[in-house]
Amino acid sequence: MSAHVRPAQGDVGSQYAQLSRRVKQAGLLERRGGYYAARIVAVGGLLVATWTAFVLIGQSWWQLLTAVLLAGLFTQVGFIGHDAGHRQIFRSRRANDLLGLFHANLAIGLSYGWWIDKHNRHHANPNTEGADPDIAVTGLAFSHGQAGGLRGFRAAFVRLQGFLFVPLLTLEAMSLHLNSVQALFRFRAKLRRRPAEIALLGTHAVLYLTAVFVVLSPLQGLVFIAVHQGLFGVYLGSAFAPNHKGMLILDADNQLDYLRRQVLTSRNVRGGWLVDAALGGLNYQIEHHLFPSMPRANLRRAQILVRRFCAENGVDYCETSLWRSWREVLRHLDDVGAGAVRVT
Repeated sequence: MSAHVRPAQGDVGSQYAQLSRRVKQAGLLERRGGYYAARIVAVGGLLVATWTAFVLIGQSWWQLLTAVLLAGLFTQVGFIGHDAGHRQIFRSRRANDLLGLFHANLAIGLSYGWWIDKHNRHHANPNTEGADPDIAVTGLAFSHGQAGGLRGFRAAFVRLQGFLFVPLLTLEAMSLHLNSVQALFRFRAKLRRRPAEIALLGTHAVLYLTAVFVVLSPLQGLVFIAVHQGLFGVYLGSAFAPNHKGMLILDADNQLDYLRRQVLTSRNVRGGWLVDAALGGLNYQIEHHLFPSMPRANLRRAQILVRRFCAENGVDYCETSLWRSWREVLRHLDDVGAGAVRVT
């Protein structure tokens, strides 16, 4: 729903500072070099091993299993790039950026600079109409205001968006690749390392396409790419969609303080270590939004402090299961889509 909400009475401006002090005193903003070193080695080793298996298996339809594995590994590589973009891994911005460029541009073919700019705008204004790029998606409507202004085919499409959302995620990776290329050659876009990004993204494209079409037949290659990129998009979408979709949507002129703006628009997903690993720590979305530079490994401990603080200060804290989070996402899309005008 759309909302124009004013902060609760009291000294809310200092509440985030109070929470920050508790988090810092607990040492939760300290870097976790050993954790990230082990994760980078593990994910990188699995990625190299899977591409090696791809070459050794050769021209075979069994390569579709390789495509499935690579979709999962590409997403895990993307999570590392995400953490580097938030300065979670190193203290140095340059070191984080170099690691992010390697993981995003070279390893999985996405523009690190473009994505970080987009993602930072989302973090500054989560679920805020006119400011959050993640709820300004062509073809979809995330608020009744967006749906109410649609007519004709677009309205008919949005009315079905709850059913179409998951199938559309198969196109997410290809959309990210396309947006990356467009950003790199759209010179109005602000990219700090444009030449390096172009070189690394071009290298990825050449190596990826050469490997696929040298090892596989043309038909097998096309099917491999479709399966790999389609599942890559579904996995990425499954990691990001439950975090905000169906949560409070804010008007551009909302007066919420930082603490409430981040907490009330975010949803956590519980499920233990397996969900933590599968979703790259993004299931602790509330803690991540409050403290973007906090290392992923510390988010679980931070949750205890944040949840308690929210209870003490009367701030709603949303946490649910993965299954229920998806039910809420799809129900919200259905509800918003129902407001689109029928085709006559």
